[in-house]
Amino acid sequence: MEKNREPRDSHVGSGNFLYCASPAWEQLPEGMRFRDVVGVATDSRDRLYVFHRNENPIVVLDHDGNFLRTWGKGLFVGPHGITIGPDDMLYLSDYEDHTVHKFSPDGERLFTLGTSGQPCDTGIEGLDYRMIERAGPPFHRPTNVALTSEGEMLISDGYGNARVHKFSSDGEHLFSWGEPGSGPGQFQLPHGIGIDSAGRVFVADRENSRLQLFTLDGEFIAEWTDLVRPTQVFIDHHDNVFVTELGRRAGMFPWMEVDLTSSGGRLSVFDREGKLQTRWGGGENPCDPADFFAPHDICIDSRGSIYVGEVTYTAGGNRGFVPPECPSLRKFVRKN
Repeated sequence: MEKNREPRDSHVGSGNFLYCASPAWEQLPEGMRFRDVVGVATDSRDRLYVFHRNENPIVVLDHDGNFLRTWGKGLFVGPHGITIGPDDMLYLSDYEDHTVHKFSPDGERLFTLGTSGQPCDTGIEGLDYRMIERAGPPFHRPTNVALTSEGEMLISDGYGNARVHKFSSDGEHLFSWGEPGSGPGQFQLPHGIGIDSAGRVFVADRENSRLQLFTLDGEFIAEWTDLVRPTQVFIDHHDNVFVTELGRRAGMFPWMEVDLTSSGGRLSVFDREGKLQTRWGGGENPCDPADFFAPHDICIDSRGSIYVGEVTYTAGGNRGFVPPECPSLRKFVRKN
């Protein structure tokens, strides 16, 4: 049975996508809390792996929110993205170390892509993606991983690059595509990535406020633009496309200004053709169970429950935009 305190106004979504928010769902040991949840992913047993920026960066919870274990201390410089394959292997991106790792569920490192601490040269200095002069090889602050049905890895790269890299299942670099800019096949911070059943690759082109769709060979198909700074995409078994959006009220670069006339953090659901099915959030009440502050990652388990990780601290909590108790992990239970 769900450990779930349901406030009166916690129902979200519409049509075929109705959910109930589950605040205070996770049961963490005394003294442990989530500050920045950069990644969430579930395995074949619906255990949730939470990748967060803290001393023990991997926390494993069961479906009811019970704490199971933690691991990863000292293994990461800058946690960013997590993907779990059908064999329950974990793919973890470390954007500050410029590496991507494959781990077993118990924390055994199986291989590493990239060279620790050595970014490729794209001309950028710091985190200003506008200063990227050229696309480079893997990696410069990689962000997320998607897996093909054959186990190949597609990796979005990232804060200091403007590319998607394709690797074989055993880690051989096959090819890359993309360059800096705002045209078809160009990126301004490729932040999230997913693949649907037809083999279409969806890239969350964050600072261009769009999803770009490609073939598995990197050929441009289309773009979806009814989005505000998308961070990640999750595609379910029916090819519904769930997108977390950072919006323009949190997680702003120093040259940006908060725009209260635009949306804040939210979650949008599209069908396979790009038609909006439902959305909720918007950042008006960022600490409420049915709203968001800084959505960063999303996953859905086999029962249809949605998990959203938020970078609450670095997106503005460290400057007092939201109180320390503002959530960094959300759960929404499907009602239909």
